[in-house]
Amino acid sequence: MEIVKPPKAVAGDKVAVLSPSFAAPGVAPAIHEQALARLTEVTGLVPVEYPTTRKVGATAQERAADVNAAFADPEIRAVLATIGGEDQITVIPHLDADLVRKDPKPFLGYSDNTNLLNWLWTNGVAGFYGGSTQVHLGPGPGLDEVHQASLTAALLTGERLEITEPGESEDIGHDWNDPRALTEYGVRDKTEPWTWAGPAGTVTGRTWGGCIEVVQWALTAGRFPADPGVLAGGVLLLETSEELIPAREFAWITRSLGERGLLEAVDAVVVARPPTSDFQRQPSAEERAAKRAEQRDAAIETVARYNPDAVVVVGPPFGHTRPQWILPYGGEMTVDGAAQRLWADYS
Repeated sequence: MEIVKPPKAVAGDKVAVLSPSFAAPGVAPAIHEQALARLTEVTGLVPVEYPTTRKVGATAQERAADVNAAFADPEIRAVLATIGGEDQITVIPHLDADLVRKDPKPFLGYSDNTNLLNWLWTNGVAGFYGGSTQVHLGPGPGLDEVHQASLTAALLTGERLEITEPGESEDIGHDWNDPRALTEYGVRDKTEPWTWAGPAGTVTGRTWGGCIEVVQWALTAGRFPADPGVLAGGVLLLETSEELIPAREFAWITRSLGERGLLEAVDAVVVARPPTSDFQRQPSAEERAAKRAEQRDAAIETVARYNPDAVVVVGPPFGHTRPQWILPYGGEMTVDGAAQRLWADYS
């Protein structure tokens, strides 16, 4: 498969801000407005909303129409998702692949946006896994340093960055309707070192994957090439959502990826630090650490069963925790098991 890397935007360009899944801006408009202001302040880009950006309950057809319109408009030079959700899989059949092939543009999103990123990837267009205006731009006192660096690289500059550990992490912030959400982070814990497994080799390859629950949905819907060899030499990205699935379910889904031939095809696997709490479930620090360790062990053991030659790292923050690195999706990453360092190419 050939994957096209869309050209970068330049300051002053227009970028679409869409809600292909849940229209969070319709629920918490103050967070959304702050996100748009910060987006312009940090990047110099001009955000453009579409009819369903704030429309809670918009149909799949309506949301798809906005995605199609954004890719059809030559003045729009990138597309950002406000947040994920749980039904974007119903939007995909209504998208127009000819539009994205004719004028490829960077698309940024994570979680349920794994559906759209996988669709772009299967149509030969690279994107970026991560970024949510409602989660990473709007809340708190400002953008996290690693998020800002990777956001700027993905949209504007295209350089190669080392993916590093910020040293702190939060699972959830304040409720969006709490005034503190506009000025304060959530509770942040000190992070533990990443865990490396497999051979001490270096892999540079094209990425694919995303939120493992959504990856499972996309594969069930048949939205992936029949030949797993399209991932040969690649880097598999896996992370889990705020649903807080148990480690055994993570292992079951990963095992299914192995049975499908996907684990054998790739040369490296990068598994994100998982969230372990939400507004309803607040385990102790010890319990949260144990849950992370269980998922870490499940990932390493399952990958090793199907591909003992894969370089594996567990812990980089590119999923549902904050700070969040935005990573290439269909672009290249280097997983250096010898030096235990991780790099991403944002070109």
